[in-house]
Amino acid sequence: MEATEAAVYRKLASRQKDKTNRDILERIAKDEKRHESIIAERTGRDVRPFALIVFWQILLARFFGVTFTVKMMENGEKRMASEYRELGLDEIAEEEEAHEAELIELLEEEGLKYLGSIILGLSDALVELTGALAGLTFAFQSLNLVALAGLVTGIAASFSMAASEYLATKEEADGRSPIKAAGFTGIAYISTVFLLVMPYLMLQDTDPMRYGFAPHEQALGLTLAIGLAIVAAFNGYVAVARDQSFGRRFAEMAGILVVVSAISFAIGIALRGWLGVEI
Repeated sequence: MEATEAAVYRKLASRQKDKTNRDILERIAKDEKRHESIIAERTGRDVRPFALIVFWQILLARFFGVTFTVKMMENGEKRMASEYRELGLDEIAEEEEAHEAELIELLEEEGLKYLGSIILGLSDALVELTGALAGLTFAFQSLNLVALAGLVTGIAASFSMAASEYLATKEEADGRSPIKAAGFTGIAYISTVFLLVMPYLMLQDTDPMRYGFAPHEQALGLTLAIGLAIVAAFNGYVAVARDQSFGRRFAEMAGILVVVSAISFAIGIALRGWLGVEI
């Protein structure tokens, strides 16, 4: 483990343009190498890094950022601290628990600076569009109409959210770029929109009442499942990157998603009957 993580940190450091981040990662790599040497001396064994894990961690860093990858590795090492102490390696245990954690907190990654903007785009799109699609589904009961209305509403809302985030960030003057904040919010929003509307586009040729449900009911079910999957994936990322509780955040967002969808579902049925819409 120590040999593998030393190799990962060296590779991550070599890819860093920011000197501060590069120095921090190189320092952690040296710590891991020193730990490896101590254990090798104690056991009389020399080991090689596990190349597959090194490749996997570098791949994760490419997609999810360096901070996410580093914290995920260190979370694994914290669980090993008690075993290090049992072997009398208290110095390594203490460094794994405290010293390297402090160094990791010094890492600066642009994506995390704008995590609040991404959360804003994702959460608003999930709640607003899932609720809208639930209402529209039972108001129109037509895949084409719901897809059209969902896309028009979602795309317009993404520009509105991006503009609002631009103005809010400009007023806060917290060192973040208003343009980048708006971009992160808009991209997060519109990406979520397309994922949520996708079932209505994919089920166009579905046989009526297949599996006992009408096509628009199947589409809504898939949309809710995709929404919950997005909530789970994103909260899993935040839980690692920001050391927060996954269960509490997931339950909160999932609960809001389900409640809003249920209310919108009821409103859609009520308005359809009240206005006498028949499509």
